[in-house]
Amino acid sequence: MSLGRYTYANLIDGGQGKSNPRISSKIYLAVMRGAIPFQSRKVELGERLDIISAETYGSPDYWWVIAAASGIGWGLQVPRGTIIRIPNQLSSIFNL
Repeated sequence: MSLGRYTYANLIDGGQGKSNPRISSKIYLAVMRGAIPFQSRKVELGERLDIISAETYGSPDYWWVIAAASGIGWGLQVPRGTIIRIPNQLSSIFNL
């Protein structure tokens, strides 16, 4: 199953766009209460979440999972020193 950041999205703007605050908040809350195992990492200078996603999950497409787990709204470029939470397995978010 492929899960994108708009999987559970509602159409907005007269059906022209999508928004999905629900899955991101579910991921964040599950991480914070310990329901999703994760590893923490400090972002170094020049690192981006899409690159970290590619290293971790084999695809840059899941940057938004790391952003959601870390409570970051837009996360391709985060400041150096930011502590991020990386869910250990993508399968842990499929049933939220």
